Amino acid sequence: MAKSKGNILIVDDDDMILLSAQLLLEQYYTEVRKINNPIQIEEAFKEHAFDLVLLDMNFKQGETSGEEGLQWLERIKELSPSTNVLLMTAYGEVDIAVEAMKKGAIDFIVKPWQNEKLIVTVQNALKLTSQEKRVKQLEVREQAISSNIDNEYREMIGSSAAMKGIQNMISKVAPTDADVLILGENGTGKEVAARALHKKSSRAKEIFIAVDLGTIPEHLFESELFGHKKGAFTDAKEERIGRFEAASGGTIFLDEIGNIPLHLQSKLLTVLQRRQITKVGDNTPTDIDVRVICATNMNLQEAVNNGDFREDLLYRINTVEIDLPSLKERIEDTPELVDHFLKKYEKKYHKNTLSISKEAIGALKKHSWPGNIRELQHAVERAAILADHDVLNANDFAFLRRTENSSSEFDNFNLENIEAWAIKNAIKKHSGNISHAAKELGLSRGAMYRRMEKYGL
Repeated sequence: MAKSKGNILIVDDDDMILLSAQLLLEQYYTEVRKINNPIQIEEAFKEHAFDLVLLDMNFKQGETSGEEGLQWLERIKELSPSTNVLLMTAYGEVDIAVEAMKKGAIDFIVKPWQNEKLIVTVQNALKLTSQEKRVKQLEVREQAISSNIDNEYREMIGSSAAMKGIQNMISKVAPTDADVLILGENGTGKEVAARALHKKSSRAKEIFIAVDLGTIPEHLFESELFGHKKGAFTDAKEERIGRFEAASGGTIFLDEIGNIPLHLQSKLLTVLQRRQITKVGDNTPTDIDVRVICATNMNLQEAVNNGDFREDLLYRINTVEIDLPSLKERIEDTPELVDHFLKKYEKKYHKNTLSISKEAIGALKKHSWPGNIRELQHAVERAAILADHDVLNANDFAFLRRTENSSSEFDNFNLENIEAWAIKNAIKKHSGNISHAAKELGLSRGAMYRRMEKYGL
């Protein structure tokens, strides 16, 4: 008979009780531990994460008040709120056990017990523990879905040779669970490619969670990604599961992976190698089952050579590399992309059916598109909003010409143009390293990303 997964701790001062309960439960569950002194409870929780504790109510000879049991029940719930407690009590202590249930115990079993009764009670308690964990996981997933509500799955658009090659590679790689590294300039559609990989995989019906690593403060990195226990730090008022655990069963997309500080890269590497996370404030790892897709606009090999990125982490994340072309390298896809965006914005802004003239398409093909598809999308959105006619023409995109080169950007010393130029050139100077570019500009990474989004960079 295959054992069910479950980590159980038995606490009783009677060694015979401990042994008999352990021998019985070990037939059904993977991990069963015992201690004969409640003082050892805290040490036990430092070493292991328990799904269920079987706790005696009295530990002193002749004691029947149950006060010790109540105190240790409270302590267990402080140490691990998600751990359920099943009380073991004598016949005359049932009233005390009922009182303890009001303070957080899940159920009680009367000693001496019937083996069948104990097995059923433990089974029900572990089932409830599993359901409670699932609810927490779903809450985090719901938050992730809400935060990405505008990032619905989109097909990879384009019939150019470059895009056909990308689509072909995605079709080959998606059915596997291989770790994928997506490379490309800002705005080339790295998240769209990641979602396409997920949609075509065996995990398509499970969650896809996107994490922008560049916007997570260093001091919250482990908590956000791996979760934390209650009391792990000042603001940890309750236990929280991280993005990796929330994504278990599905896909996690780690964008801007090149911006992780070196001292945190080892922690991520350990998680990717072992497929286990350890929450902040906990010592016991939790298994995870995720497909990992990473993305960056940086040259990671150059970062490795400069000592800014771990070589072993690079090897771990790039089992397969997908290098997305810039818009200039697939400029023939412009009409398809524009048509897609027009359909989106005519619906969003309640416009009549919108189209674009050949003259306008010709003008768009001549633009340098430093912000790639994201810049094109913003340009189409702006034109769709401001146009008074249903067919967009070249004049509707005249604003692009004013930012085509640095000299024209400063003709009227427009502050937005100057800021866009500074950000663009800082990124170029630091070879796409957003953290370094933001530092030189005196901006936080979050502020940097907001400005990049604003200017389509």
